[in-house]
This record gives sequence, structure tokens and C-alpha cells, in this order.
Amino acid sequence: MSSTGGAEVLCLDALDFVRGGTPILSGIDLTVRAGEHWALIGANGAGKSTVLSLCGAVEHPTRGTVHVLGHQLGRVDVRELRALIGHVNPRHPLASPLTARDVVLTGATGTVEKVPRWEPDADVLARADYLIEALGLAHIASSSWLTMSQGERGRALIARALLPDPALLLLDEPSTGLDVAAREQFLQTLDDLHRTQPTLATVLVTHHLEELPESTTHAALLRDGHLQTAGPATEVLTTEQITECFAYPIVIERREGRWLARAGARVAA
Repeated sequence: MSSTGGAEVLCLDALDFVRGGTPILSGIDLTVRAGEHWALIGANGAGKSTVLSLCGAVEHPTRGTVHVLGHQLGRVDVRELRALIGHVNPRHPLASPLTARDVVLTGATGTVEKVPRWEPDADVLARADYLIEALGLAHIASSSWLTMSQGERGRALIARALLPDPALLLLDEPSTGLDVAAREQFLQTLDDLHRTQPTLATVLVTHHLEELPESTTHAALLRDGHLQTAGPATEVLTTEQITECFAYPIVIERREGRWLARAGARVAA
């Protein structure tokens, strides 16, 4: 597997994960380095979200080891470790009318709601305002979460995740619920982010290749809890590999840096 030569940010080694006696992941080996932008792809039920939960120190492996930012799960205070990881989940369970600015500020406490009696210091406020501006949210900084569009929420969640200046950013199907225009704007946001923060490592989970930003550098394919292949995106995201991953003929094309997928001809049995 090639690398950018950056420092190791994430390493899954001989990882197995069992839930309720059922194997979910088996023999996963994956290394992510600073400045790499990974796509984790597979069919529904392949184990993508479980891998992401291990990367985010939400779950612990049944066997094998997970090192995140130089710390091994099981030998580190996960609450402190999670504070160093940015996590973007479009199903963010906020139900109160926090403003976009307040949502971003919850990234400092790692909570969904505002922490009572907690007040951000000047540095935190300045970074929040910088991210709000950088992600094109200044015009809605005072708008309620409940009235924001899905695209605006997505960008607010990226700003929230970036507030602690993490070295690792995890994105769990971030284009969920976006229309085409909002999706394209969101992907442009990711490309801009990758360009302006060159050491940031990202892992994006999806099962739609059209939802990958141009700046994707690497990809890993999961099938039935096993890692089929991993490496540079141009070597992994091919017709042959994707067809095998989804057990269905799929033709892959790349145009102007973006990937496209369509059904291929089925072979009669």
C-alpha cells in the first residue's frame, strides 16, 4: 500500500470484532497517514460503520489492536482521545433550537447540547468564527438548527468537528439526505478543506462512489466484514474491484477527478 509519507494517524492491526456472538469484522489491517483522504466503501451490512466506530474510539476490538493518534485503544482514556478526533454524523441527534454558531461551539465540549454554565474562551470563539466563515456559514450563524437545510447542517457539523483542530476527521455517509446541488456544494467544501489543511487525515464512509470528493487519495473495500483490498484510490476503485465488492457487475469511470458507477452487462447463468 502506498502512502503520502506522513505520520501514522490510524492503524488497525489483525482486527476482529464480534457482537452478540456474531462476527462483524475479521482480519482487518488498515493504516491511515497524515494528509491521506480515505474512502471506506462496501454494501449495506459490510461493516463500514463498525470500522468507523473503532477508528473513533467508540467501540473496542474483540481481537487485534487499534492505534489512534499514537494511542492504543484499551490503554488510553477514550474520553480524552475522542476529543482529538473530529466526527461528522449527518444523523446528529440535536433536537433543540441551537444556533449554527452554538452547534459549532459544542465541538469544544464534545456534546450535542450546550453544557450548562460553560463559556468558551476568546481563542475558542475566534476559531469558531473562523470556521463559520471558512465553511460559508456566516450568513446563517444566528439561524436555528431546526430551520437550517440539510446542506447547511452538514457544513456546520464539519465546522463543529474541526473546532478542536483534530488530526483525524471521520465522516459517516455525510451526503445522506442532500439533494444534488447540496451534495456538490458539500463535496467542494471537503476538497477546499483538504487543500487548506494538508496534514489532516480523513476517512469517509459511503456506498455511493458519486459521493467521493476529487481529493480522495485512498480507498478500502469491505465485503461481508472482510477487507477485500485497500490502497491508492485509482488502483482500488476499478470496475473489477467494485464488481467483486458488491457481487454485481458495475462499470466504473473517472471523469474530471470524480468517480461514476453504472450497471454493467449481466452474464447469463
